[in-house]
Order: sequence, then structure tokens, then C-alpha cells
Amino acid sequence: MSLNDHGWGNQPGGGKRGGGNQGPPDLEELWRDFNRRLSGLFGKKAGGSGDGGGDGGSRMPSISPRQFGGGIGVILMLVAAIWLGSSFYIVDASQRGVVLQFGRFKEVTEPGLRWRLPWPIQTNEIVNVTGVRTVEVGYRGSDKNKVLKEALMLTDDENIVNVQFAVQYLLSDPKDYLFNNRHPDDAVMQAAETAIREVVGKSKMDFVLYEGRDQIAANTQKLIQDILDRYKTGILVRSVNMQSTQPPEQVQAAFDDAVKAGQDRERQKNEGQAYANDVIPRARGAASRLMEEATGYRQRIIVTAEGDASRFKQILTEYSKAPEVTRSRMYLETVQQVFANTSKVMLDSKGSGNLLYLPLDKLMQAAGATVAAPAAIETVVPRTVPGASIASPDAPPQTERSAPGDARVRGSLGSRERGER
Repeated sequence: MSLNDHGWGNQPGGGKRGGGNQGPPDLEELWRDFNRRLSGLFGKKAGGSGDGGGDGGSRMPSISPRQFGGGIGVILMLVAAIWLGSSFYIVDASQRGVVLQFGRFKEVTEPGLRWRLPWPIQTNEIVNVTGVRTVEVGYRGSDKNKVLKEALMLTDDENIVNVQFAVQYLLSDPKDYLFNNRHPDDAVMQAAETAIREVVGKSKMDFVLYEGRDQIAANTQKLIQDILDRYKTGILVRSVNMQSTQPPEQVQAAFDDAVKAGQDRERQKNEGQAYANDVIPRARGAASRLMEEATGYRQRIIVTAEGDASRFKQILTEYSKAPEVTRSRMYLETVQQVFANTSKVMLDSKGSGNLLYLPLDKLMQAAGATVAAPAAIETVVPRTVPGASIASPDAPPQTERSAPGDARVRGSLGSRERGER
């Protein structure tokens, strides 16, 4: 009701109380107006019966208990409909519904339109089971925003490292997630910090900083999952991502120098290995070649020895048949081999029996002859008899053919021979 309403501080006849001054509202009139409006709301018409011959045309009859009871019933029906309608709830495809009956777990509902008993008998909780949740350990937001209390850890060789990583996880069991732990997300944080400290504490510093990051992440994920399963948190660890592993800032420069030295060492090792890969195969090839040559030499010597032995046996057979002839032939062959490799000639003159020494090389130089290869000069090799000196004058001379030599040499030899005679 507004202030301009006729019932706000005015008499029903239009007069004003207090000589025209507005006073407080009349409570009786307000009650009558309320009854009139409520009767009009439920389809009731105002009656004309007044109470005791009063001004019945301006008054509305009051609501009877029966009429009031009917209005209350309708209101209760509306309230009951609203109360029952509040029992419907919708579960999305990525969610699961958890129904509680008087605060105790009742069931887990699948996606779709669901209904439960209304409050306070039953209630429901909606849990997202496919959304990936992340817990950051050692930093917040970015690598520069470090949390040293979480990041600094001690390795097995008593060195301090700064480790920052993130854990991503899903919900595998809504019931365990809601009821077995008061703060399950904090449990993930604490389990992750415990697991990484255990893994790093069993590893060397170089392994943590360089080559072992992937293995540390895998071992940490497995250990976190074991801890969460032991506490029945209903959480499934999806991955552990190593953001940064580095030494403390106070010794960062020294570690950089150590890393450079390690890289130089690896480079030199690679260069040495490359040199070894080049030299060793060649050495092995040379060794194999020498082995093959030695094997060939051995076979050649063996075959030669066997051939000499066979030849000696053949000569022995011939010698037993004709000793004199065989001995003479062996002598002549030996002399022929000896004189075939020399450039000097010895001649036995027929008359005097003296041996002449001819320095053939000196004679050729003195004559000025230019010979490409040393020529074998025709020499007279007398036939000798066993027991004689070098040659016998009575034996007919044997001549050796030589390549065509210098005419001057042959002429000088002939003149020398004639002079001796």
C-alpha cells in the first residue's frame, strides 16, 4: 500500500483524523483491506451484511477459516511442487554425480538428467572427472617465480639442486576423492614433494641435472601414484613434467664452467675416437698384409726346400750312375753361375798357362763406350778335368754368347790374345 491509499491514516468516510493532519494508519482498516484483497484473489465477492446495522456498504466481510484453509492448501501445493522439482539435476558428459542421503554416501550417477529425493533427505555433488588438474612444485606460474622452500633438494653425493616440476592428474574415483581425504589437492602436493625428494636423494647430481631428467620424472610419477593409492585419494597421476633442474644461483657460474669443461672433454674424446677409427683399421690391414706375406714366404721356402731336396735326390741318382760326368757338369754349371754375375774376365792362354785378369768395366770406361746395360762378353771357358786347376789347355774352349758389344773391346781382346801367343 502507498501513502496515497485511502486507508493510510484516513477514515472510511473521507474525513481526516486530527483536523486534517495525517496520523498513523488505522490497524483495523488495514486488516479489513487485507481481507478484501485476499477474498478478491480467491474469487470471493464482498457481502452486504454488516455487523449490527453499521455501514455495511463500505465494509468487506472477513475471511472464514474454511476459506483461509483453502488458500493455505494451494500455497502448500505450490511449495511442495517447488520442493519436489528441486530434486532434478543434470550431470554433464565430463562429470559424475554423487548422491548423499542424510550426509552419507548413497551412489554415483552417470551423465544425464537425474532425480533424487528432495532436500534434506538427499543432496548431490557434481564432480568433474575428465578435467586435467595441475599442481606446481618449486614455482608458481613461471620458472622465474621460484619457491625455494619446495625447490631446493639434496642429492646422493651431498650437493644441492633446484628442481621445479608440475604434476597433472585426473579423478579416477569421485567417492574416494570426496570422502576419504579432507584436502585431496593438498595431498597431491605433499605426495609430489615427498616423491621428488626421495628420487633426487638417491641420485647423483650430474644424473639429476643432465642425462637423468626423463628417468627421474618417470620414477617420481610412479612413486606419487603409489602414495596416492595408499591413501585412497581417488586420483590418477597423468604426467610429471620437469620444468627446470639447475644448481643454486650462488654456484651457477662454477657449474657453467664445469659444463663447458665436460663438453670439451667429450669433444676431445670424440676426436680421439675418430683418430682411432682411422688408424686402427689401417694398422689391422697392415698386420693382415704382413701375415699374408709371411704365410706366402713360408710356403715359398717350404716348396723351394722340397724342390731342392727332390733335385738333390735326382742328382744323387744320376751321380750314382755316372760320377765323373755328373761331377764335371756340376762344376761347369757352378762356374757359369759365378761368372754370369761379374763384369771381369779371366783368360787362360794356351801357350804359357798363365791367367790373365781383364777388368772389363775399366776397359769399357776407358774406351768411352756407352752401354745401356752391362753386356756379357764372349769368353772362353775351358773344359776342365776333375783335379786340374781352373782350365785345361787341351780341352776345347767353350764360348758364351753375349749381346753385341763394342767392336773396340773385341778388337783389343783379339790383339791382346795374339800378342800373348
